[in-house]
Amino acid sequence: MGPLQGVKIVEMAGIGPGPFCSMLLADLGAEVVSIDRPGGGEKAGLPFTPQFDLFSRNKVRVALDLKSPEGLAVAMKLIAASDMLIEGFRPGVMEKLGLGPEVVAAHNKRLVYGRMTGWGQTGPLAHVAGHDINYIALTGVLSTIGEAGGPPVIPLNLVGDFGGGSLYLALGLLSAYIHAQRTGEGQVVDASVLDGAASLSTMLWALRGMGRWDGARGENMLDGGAPFYGVYETADGGHMAVGPLEGKFYAEFLVKLGLDPKTVPNRAHPATWPELRALFTAQFKTKTRDEWAAIFDASDACVAPILSLEEATKHPHNTARRTFEERHGATQPAPAPRFSRTPGAIRFSAADPEATAIQSLASWGLTADDLSKLQPA
Repeated sequence: MGPLQGVKIVEMAGIGPGPFCSMLLADLGAEVVSIDRPGGGEKAGLPFTPQFDLFSRNKVRVALDLKSPEGLAVAMKLIAASDMLIEGFRPGVMEKLGLGPEVVAAHNKRLVYGRMTGWGQTGPLAHVAGHDINYIALTGVLSTIGEAGGPPVIPLNLVGDFGGGSLYLALGLLSAYIHAQRTGEGQVVDASVLDGAASLSTMLWALRGMGRWDGARGENMLDGGAPFYGVYETADGGHMAVGPLEGKFYAEFLVKLGLDPKTVPNRAHPATWPELRALFTAQFKTKTRDEWAAIFDASDACVAPILSLEEATKHPHNTARRTFEERHGATQPAPAPRFSRTPGAIRFSAADPEATAIQSLASWGLTADDLSKLQPA
């Protein structure tokens, strides 16, 4: 099931972008075994209970003592049988364990070796600790997010860890896998949150080069500076997301909002933006969020109610597409993207027996003695 069925991946258990990347690939059918240290838990990642350890869905989780010759030998057997390896340690840690790229290449020359770090494998900061907020700060991305006159606003860890990290690692792994299939040659994928977050900001650099992004936070077209691309509070304290950039959508927006397009100031002139913002602000305060949602529902005005996580699971569009699923009482986003012939699926969760089904790894070429070295994670 899934377009990656038959692809084998070894993941060195960790936190953040590495495990999320392997979850995405597992959702699409890849067979993933996650190797943790004995008694791992909080040492190697956040202490999620199995019910809510969503990043471990569709993975077989085992514990293995990599500091023992026996444990290291079993790990090498798993890696030798795999198509990809994902590790998120600081540069040099895998080499110290005896599992660096050059060593494992002698056992598996087709292996795609994915390395996920914050700063990258090289550079002055390569060995320095950091987190999402630090990486996006150094790329300049964080400086662009926030209201005019206010401090930068943290975009959770979506832009850095998961956007710049996980997704770029997945792209790199799959690209290198295609190359390996064609040539028989594996390679190392150096994926850093820093590089990925910088890449995500490509459009901003284009706008900046044309003089259409002046660097002032909250004063540009897509950062809340334009009154027709922002958030407005409603009468009940709710909020609506407004984004009619195109002329025909903006015209519909004005009509739905109850304004006469002929009397509204011309939005083409930024000098009118404060007046427009005040006008829109006052108008949105006349009705509740749900009243406005009903007015704008199914229109091309590019307006949507800002929902809570709980509300999002119940929205008709999300329920029609089954955007969220529930397993063992844990609500979670469904696999994405979607495929017409080989759909992805949540085959099992970390709370299912399959997650610790050590015997299932016999198909990786492990002997009964090898399997005895493994423990449930």
